[in-house]
Amino acid sequence: MRRILRDNGVGLGFGALFLLTLAGQAFAGQAQYNDQQAAYGAEPVTVLQYVTSSTFAVDVVENWQSEYLQFFLYIFLTVWLVQRGSAESKDIEKVGPESDQDQKTGAFARDDSPAWARRQDWRGALFSRSLGIVMGTIFVLSWLAQSVAGWAAYNSEQLGNREDPVTWLAYLGEPDFWNRTLQNWQSEMLAVGSMAVLAVYLRQRGSPESKPVGAAHADTGETG
Repeated sequence: MRRILRDNGVGLGFGALFLLTLAGQAFAGQAQYNDQQAAYGAEPVTVLQYVTSSTFAVDVVENWQSEYLQFFLYIFLTVWLVQRGSAESKDIEKVGPESDQDQKTGAFARDDSPAWARRQDWRGALFSRSLGIVMGTIFVLSWLAQSVAGWAAYNSEQLGNREDPVTWLAYLGEPDFWNRTLQNWQSEMLAVGSMAVLAVYLRQRGSPESKPVGAAHADTGETG
């Protein structure tokens, strides 16, 4: 058990933090929502009622979709874009998808390589892009979930204000939807870009997201 915990520490640690912060968001969101209900003279809701509401759903998934957009873009764009001296970038000379020999695919696959890495048909092509495809798919699904949850929450507010509800397609053109979406996207783009650039000049001893402390600023793609 101790070895399992050690070998899967990142996944388990961040999984636990995710659940704790999600629970915290649920209770904090319920308190804020009930404050608004009291201001309008409406009945407060329980935690269960709040976490099954469109209000809670849209607050959760609007952050999920922006995070997975960040990963999707970073995975694909860093095939072609590099940052000299950054641990977040691959070597300058390796721009592009690289050769089969570099990637250990097809005839250059090792004995312990995944089975589909040895294939030179559609399976090999799919597996070689599977991480970006899955991240992109999760982003699209999260974005759709955000649009539906946001649409429901928006129409609830419309009805509360005695205004006509809108269709889902009409909601996609509303400032409310794009304000929620773009405020998350811009923060993710800033975070990724600043991480790549700051990693050129700054260090974090022992972190795989940083170069070794003594590495030259110009060393690219080196982690430690």
